[in-house]
Amino acid sequence: MEITRKGAASGKLPPFEDAMKKIGVEQWYIDSCYKIKYMFPKAHAAAYVIAALRIAWYKIYYPLQFYSAYFTVRGGAIDAVAAVQGKSAVKQKMQEIKDKGNEASQKDESQYVVMQIVIEMLARGYEFLPVDLYKSDWRTYKIEDGKIRLPFLAIDGVGETAAKAIADAVERNPDGFIASDDLANEPGVGKSVVDALRGAGALGDLPETKQISFFGF
Repeated sequence: MEITRKGAASGKLPPFEDAMKKIGVEQWYIDSCYKIKYMFPKAHAAAYVIAALRIAWYKIYYPLQFYSAYFTVRGGAIDAVAAVQGKSAVKQKMQEIKDKGNEASQKDESQYVVMQIVIEMLARGYEFLPVDLYKSDWRTYKIEDGKIRLPFLAIDGVGETAAKAIADAVERNPDGFIASDDLANEPGVGKSVVDALRGAGALGDLPETKQISFFGF
């Protein structure tokens, strides 16, 4: 196969010809091997087309699964808050990036591309669920009730290490947290990560501290 693909069959194929004939390979196939020239670019082109067809098929017939997979792979550049707020918020975020012009960073450009797919998904009638401390995965965009739940990694300011730390902390505390102070004290989390979670609405009504004031009214 490699000899044929490289267009070098004329000098190297004969030793294999007898073996091919012994297992019933037809002569037209053997003749074709001698005629084929370098085909690596064509093989790549064919592979890309096949991959594109497969992606398109899932995008049409299994849209939620498609978007879940896409954002899990590329969603590190998503804006979690804008995605939940809807198309207007996403378009505003995209315009902010566009207005930066040549000053836009590589991260901005990556986010712009991802937000285009967010707009497409929203336009098709599918929605995101906000990041939730007890329901979100650290990385996977999970399908939930016909919508897609944003993971911890979707929050700006929460990197991969912190996202994993949050998930581990939740797993270690199956009964939940009394206050966000408890979460902040978990290994690898910290106050800045908790602030990012709160800013994205991921903590719900979880109080900041479990201290009780005896003198407050």
